[in-house]
Amino acid sequence: MEKTLPYSEKVMDHFMNPRNMGEIENADGVGTVGNPVCGDVMRLYLKIKDDVIVDAKFKTFGCGAAIASSSMLTELLKGKPIEEAKKISNEAVADALDGLPAVKRHCSVLAEEALEAALKDYYQKQQEKASSGTASQSTG
Repeated sequence: MEKTLPYSEKVMDHFMNPRNMGEIENADGVGTVGNPVCGDVMRLYLKIKDDVIVDAKFKTFGCGAAIASSSMLTELLKGKPIEEAKKISNEAVADALDGLPAVKRHCSVLAEEALEAALKDYYQKQQEKASSGTASQSTG
């Protein structure tokens, strides 16, 4: 009897051959999230130009499903306007992987949370740039 894995071929492919793994130097947004129950930690790096995500990379310490979710998330993000990227949910990540076992759904949730954290960091950096830019301008 042949034993079948609980993971889709896409999950296994993104786990064995992760896309966009690594860091982005001087990233415009970085989000780090973790799951205290399973110990997975995901860090997402975004490069944004003209409100479009031009690059996305990740570093994940976790199980195969967490790595596959991170990898798929970066694929879904690249080339997307921020407003479109905000709509990417954990369900969208899981669906793009052709599903995750119920006990591993938290991995796609972690991907969604990493995206939210990276975008929050991006917006904070934009605000800081705007306020430091206006503060340093002189009227004279």
